[in-house]
Amino acid sequence: MTRNLPTSAARIDEDISALADITEPDRPYTRRAFTPMFLKGREWVAQRFEAAGLTTHIDAAGNLIGSRKGRKPGLGTIMLGSHSDTVPEGGRYDGIAGVSAALEVARALADNGMELDHDLEIIDFLAEEVSIFGVSCVGSRGITGTRPEAWLDRQSEGVTLANAIAEIGGNTAAQITRNDIAAFLELHIEQGPVLESENLDIGVVTAIAGITRIEIVVEGRADHAGTTPMGSRKDALSTAAWIALAVERFATDLAAGEFHFAATVGEFRMEPNAANVVPARVTMLIDARAERRTDMEHFLAQLHDGVAGIAAQTGVTVPEPRVLSDNMPTPCDAGVLASLDVACDATGARHRRMASGAGHDTAWMARITKAAMIFVPCVEGRSHTPEESANAEDIALGAAVLLDAVRRLDKDLQETA
Repeated sequence: MTRNLPTSAARIDEDISALADITEPDRPYTRRAFTPMFLKGREWVAQRFEAAGLTTHIDAAGNLIGSRKGRKPGLGTIMLGSHSDTVPEGGRYDGIAGVSAALEVARALADNGMELDHDLEIIDFLAEEVSIFGVSCVGSRGITGTRPEAWLDRQSEGVTLANAIAEIGGNTAAQITRNDIAAFLELHIEQGPVLESENLDIGVVTAIAGITRIEIVVEGRADHAGTTPMGSRKDALSTAAWIALAVERFATDLAAGEFHFAATVGEFRMEPNAANVVPARVTMLIDARAERRTDMEHFLAQLHDGVAGIAAQTGVTVPEPRVLSDNMPTPCDAGVLASLDVACDATGARHRRMASGAGHDTAWMARITKAAMIFVPCVEGRSHTPEESANAEDIALGAAVLLDAVRRLDKDLQETA
């Protein structure tokens, strides 16, 4: 379907292709935050911002920001953006598509002589992906005042995170107070197959799932694998397998409802891990993600009772599951979602509402402002892999939706202030 869009797929493709060429040798699309290759990519993004007429700076949290002044000083800022860092060997579009789409909004405004009342900022967040310091969303947590102070002492090759932020132009000693951001929007590839399978252009993201990680330790008994009768064993692996199947069953039942839910046994360690020994101990790590907190609470209750029942049946000791981390779901702003729905209709984008099962910088921005995001399709739902791919025309349509939403919010936010 050919559309007459105010945004340019060719410019977006140029952005993404240029950044794809800035990568670690023999490691496609690798620009991990704080590395020399990341800084080289950042320099290119800054030049691209400046070419679009934006004034650039690095804020105290280490984020790269391009600014465009509005007609009404002091009214506030509409912010758009994502991140340019990648996971190792993956991420040609993850984050980069959102930075380019946000930049394209600024370029389209300039091309068409459009002025906003609000200031506009395009942001490249620092270290959305897990960084060499073992932590993620460093920039969005920094700008929202939610970055743990203890993180600054984390080290990689003898360098602290605080020093690394300073080396790229940030200042961890400075107090960040951004009460001027009136709204934040982020475009991202879906990282899943729903939009492609349903032949849709845009996913309007209603919420970012909360992530809970649970550890289960199964304590069996080591015995000789050849001489111990089958009925006399306390096999930790067999019990763990029953628990893994229960996790899948509980999650599948919850996922059959209206709201997003997923759970994965993502880590599995067995001891002593020898062919001729009955497994004595298994440690399992469950990653569970829920759009609604009530679903997560239901899952945890099911897991507690299910594990106890399996342990009683097998005679193997399984202590109560231990919650290691527990982040709440983040709903997107209802007013901004409504503007995105209208913008999709205005641009002719076939769309649906959906939740995000992955974490994003938007989840942190929602703590200080009205925030929402949109998804565009990616090929076969693949992400965090060299095969990750998306269509520049799809991203350009997403950028057009952002542009329309920004112009609507520029007026609507004044009426609701």
